[in-house]
Amino acid sequence: MKLLIAALLLALTGPATDPERIALWPNGAPGSEAHRGEAEVAQDYWVNTIHDPSVTIFRPEHPNGTAVVIAPGGGHRLLVINAEGNDTARYFAKLGVTAFVLRYRLARQDGSTYTIEGNAKSDTLRAMRLVRSRAKEFGIDPDKIGLMGFSAGGELVSMVANAEPGVLDGNPGAADAIDRVSARPDFQILVYPGPLGIPAVIPRTAPQAFMVAASDDECCSAPVLDLVSKFRASGIPNEVHLFARGGHAFNMGVGRTERPGLKYWPNRLTDWLEDSGLIGKQPH
Repeated sequence: MKLLIAALLLALTGPATDPERIALWPNGAPGSEAHRGEAEVAQDYWVNTIHDPSVTIFRPEHPNGTAVVIAPGGGHRLLVINAEGNDTARYFAKLGVTAFVLRYRLARQDGSTYTIEGNAKSDTLRAMRLVRSRAKEFGIDPDKIGLMGFSAGGELVSMVANAEPGVLDGNPGAADAIDRVSARPDFQILVYPGPLGIPAVIPRTAPQAFMVAASDDECCSAPVLDLVSKFRASGIPNEVHLFARGGHAFNMGVGRTERPGLKYWPNRLTDWLEDSGLIGKQPH
């Protein structure tokens, strides 16, 4: 009887499908030639040993044209792929936003030959270009593609989103069509970002920003305050939520029942997305 019920459910709903994963470089990432074919290592909540950087697509049931590339944190030693990647993507999908979880190369993993400014940043730039180059295929607006990062991923967001325009422009003469496309995000979201990647002066071409951290986060509250002053000096619209307590790595607030503010902080992000015209009006 149980087998019959299972068969009927499968017939009605169809087989379960995993989100699609796309390599950033179909023929292998430049700089990773010595590690071709080496498998990733995944355990519990994390993944590391990344030599073939990629994005995993989470498609909403009712897409609104907005998209976001998500860079999980993990100190450049691993990626907190569930709480800061897949769970975040599912949050966006419920809002109609097409989400792309980025697996980037890890410069601080034991034995790594990669660098943050070189390989990890290159992976982030490439992810933005890939998503924009295939906007029509993904059903998204090429002028509504954002970049979000947690902790170490937030450092990559700042390196890319707040870079000088020349770094982000596409190269019209590039042999690879993806490299001809702009990597500039249309909005940036920094969640307890690390201290790297903050320029002395933020260019006036930088996109609008949303930031969140806890004041008692010894690592990553100061970068938010630094960014606020620099965004204001350059006239970049920004919104910041600095909670009194919460420490580091409160993710999307799941399980933080002791602090309702932290538990529901994504509601503030939803409000900002709505206020910014990136999603439609939400029920309140």
